[in-house]
Amino acid sequence: MNKSNIIRIHPAFRIMALAEPPGGTIPQWITPEVLNMFIFHELRPLSAVEELKIVQHLYPNSVKPMKRLVAVTKKLRESTDIYLNSLAPSLSTRQLLRISKRLDKYPDSDFYSIVNKACLSQFLPQLTKQMLEKTLYSCSIQPVFENVQDSSITCKYDNDNLTIGNTTITRYKTSASSKVPDILFYDLPQHLKQLEIMLQDFVLGEHLLLVGNQGVGKNKLVDRFLQLVNRPREYIQLHRDTTVQSLTSQQTVIDGVLKIEDSPLVKAVKNGYVLVIDEADKAPAHVTCVLKNLVETGNMRLADGRQIISNANIVNDDTVIVLHPDFRMIVLANRPGFPFLGNNLFSTLGDVFSCHIVDNPSRESETQLLKSYGPDVSPEVIDQVIAAFGDLRQLFDQNLVSYPYSTREAVNIIKHLQIYPQDTLLDAIRNVFDFDCFSKEAQEVITNVLNKHKLPIKLSPWAGPTQKKNLQITVEKESGLDVSSPKHGKVDEKNEPHVGGNTWAGGTGGRDTAGLGGKGGPYRLDAKHKVFQVSDAEKDAVPEHVKEAARQMGQKAYKERLKEIEMTEYDDKVYNEYSLPVKNQVQALRVILNSLQAKSQERQWVKHQTSGELDDSKLIEGVIGERSIYRKRGNVDPQIGAPQLKPKRLRFIVDVSGSMYRFNSYDGRLDRELEAVIMVMEALSGFEDKISYDIVGHSGETECLKFVDKSNPPTDNKRRLDVIKKMHAHTQFCMAGDNTLQSVVYAQKFLEAERADFDEAIIILLSDANLSRYNIRPDRLAAALNMSEDVQSFAIFIGSLGDQADVLTKSLPAGKGFVCMDLKNIPQIIQQIFMSSIMSVF
Repeated sequence: MNKSNIIRIHPAFRIMALAEPPGGTIPQWITPEVLNMFIFHELRPLSAVEELKIVQHLYPNSVKPMKRLVAVTKKLRESTDIYLNSLAPSLSTRQLLRISKRLDKYPDSDFYSIVNKACLSQFLPQLTKQMLEKTLYSCSIQPVFENVQDSSITCKYDNDNLTIGNTTITRYKTSASSKVPDILFYDLPQHLKQLEIMLQDFVLGEHLLLVGNQGVGKNKLVDRFLQLVNRPREYIQLHRDTTVQSLTSQQTVIDGVLKIEDSPLVKAVKNGYVLVIDEADKAPAHVTCVLKNLVETGNMRLADGRQIISNANIVNDDTVIVLHPDFRMIVLANRPGFPFLGNNLFSTLGDVFSCHIVDNPSRESETQLLKSYGPDVSPEVIDQVIAAFGDLRQLFDQNLVSYPYSTREAVNIIKHLQIYPQDTLLDAIRNVFDFDCFSKEAQEVITNVLNKHKLPIKLSPWAGPTQKKNLQITVEKESGLDVSSPKHGKVDEKNEPHVGGNTWAGGTGGRDTAGLGGKGGPYRLDAKHKVFQVSDAEKDAVPEHVKEAARQMGQKAYKERLKEIEMTEYDDKVYNEYSLPVKNQVQALRVILNSLQAKSQERQWVKHQTSGELDDSKLIEGVIGERSIYRKRGNVDPQIGAPQLKPKRLRFIVDVSGSMYRFNSYDGRLDRELEAVIMVMEALSGFEDKISYDIVGHSGETECLKFVDKSNPPTDNKRRLDVIKKMHAHTQFCMAGDNTLQSVVYAQKFLEAERADFDEAIIILLSDANLSRYNIRPDRLAAALNMSEDVQSFAIFIGSLGDQADVLTKSLPAGKGFVCMDLKNIPQIIQQIFMSSIMSVF
């Protein structure tokens, strides 16, 4: 058998496989043929009591604060909210033990800051971040405001010792001094505090992961850190084409001969250097998972057959590389998501590294830094630059600009002025912002901010959504009188309140006439008075012939109103009442839409496989020992940030039922909906290649009343104003009733029929939460939202009597329902809707 190159399997041979269960975003990773060849054992997660017991045994000094953190972890794991529940892996058992270890060694550490770093809370969507804050506060984990000034922290070092703040260590002794970074670095209080925290984790034996926006100084911090601790480093930068082969070996041509050399990773492992991995979020997920295995187990198999192991007892074996005890890894990555479009490295590697968020310096630290780079630059100019960049960063946090303008750009402006003092400030600024002139929206926002801090230009005051109005008070009232025939009623020129009766138009609690709170009238008419409401029983007792007469009269008035709308000239004042309050939200939504990426899967060749058809493009790699030289046909998820080849299909279903008009004076729900529709139409203008949208309405009379057609969306303010006028008219003249469920079901069937033509299909229902009045249970709405696998459906409740909306949202599937009583949250909600849709694939 040996001569035939056949190797007999030893009878004691066994395979033990470790894996996470499939489900959610994790695909089915094992085929049915292989499935029945394994005996499965499920390892259940540790309970909160068991985790506390382990903490108490290993790190008894940290038990008190850890009880609070374990309580937070329990709430996250049991949460029905999809976004809050997604934070639970950030506080895994491994992460809890790491935090316990730190608190045991450094009991004065900022507990609140440690927990937020573990969850990477600074980069969470705004709504998710608020929910996390609320959960932390409920478990008494709150920020501690110290009186000690940041400027009190110092850094001292000599040949033997290093002291940063209150942390002192012995500096590393090395003969490879040429590999120790030596850079220009200005010690800022904020950076020194960051370096002290990194130093503490380094002392505890942790590998570090630094996450931050581009240009905040991650590389500078790491180089300064290694310079202070006197540790030699190896450096590698990853990219989208990085493979496991290139991560572990590098090919060079010497005198025409191809030679394989050890990569920086292998050199660092052998010699005990610090491996700095830059742009780690750009590499494919299967490559970065190799790093996770190395950090977790200390073991790694190389492409040439050698193996890295952590067992130091093995000697004189060329096939084995012993992991040096001084080896450390520092990984640098940009924040997940737009505009950097890298992989979400934190979700893959987060709990095996000690994570650090690197942010822009505070105003005081940044002032000190810019003065160091530009000692001859006017302090007034430095203050102007810092103030402008502070505003731009706030706009980025609000999604009003797409790029997080960092310290790097501010430093470049000051360095330019320092080196070329004859240039104007405008010349220096253009070097940074010229690229943004290609985006009209970005150019307008940036110009306003820069002019605000350079020139005495007064900007228009911001108007909040839905100006304050008097709330309408509803009083229950029994009429006791019969209805006769519906009519409009007389118009009171003095607009005095009229209660009961059947004479005046705009009265309340009456009969036959147009008004609010009464019975038998043809349609609704709000004269802005206190409402006296007759009971539902009285309204139900109205004879059918009277109801039919009222319905016909309402339909006639509605048709006349539609004709009037079509013939009315554009009224800029009316349009601005709904447009100006949501101007900032439109800009935020446009920034979010710019970040949309492809979701649809395509069947294509999957490369870098260990079995399948030989890939002709990898013949040379096969000769030198690479195993992943095959390819297979399969469904491939698009890369994060991949451009859309097909537009996304979006349908907005708006509530135009009578309750929107009736209760508008109570909570402004109709005005809020009209503003939301204006926001959507303005934001989507110009994105026709990315999003094909339409807007339909539902009421007691119809399940699908078209206001905007996907083939002809409104492109000017006149048409947009006509849309909201028609919506308002329908709420006034339609008959009572509800078709919410029917509208969702109809929309899903309609979008399913055209799903193949689009990247993905999404339905967003804008409605009040007044469903219980029509005996619509939350489980029926939940079933309607989840009816289709090909169409994602969501509900945003913009009107509520009491806690109706909150109760209804909690009853819906996680991530399917949102409550929005403030329109400034609409962009964040729509962003989360798009994110949850993308998460269903990635």
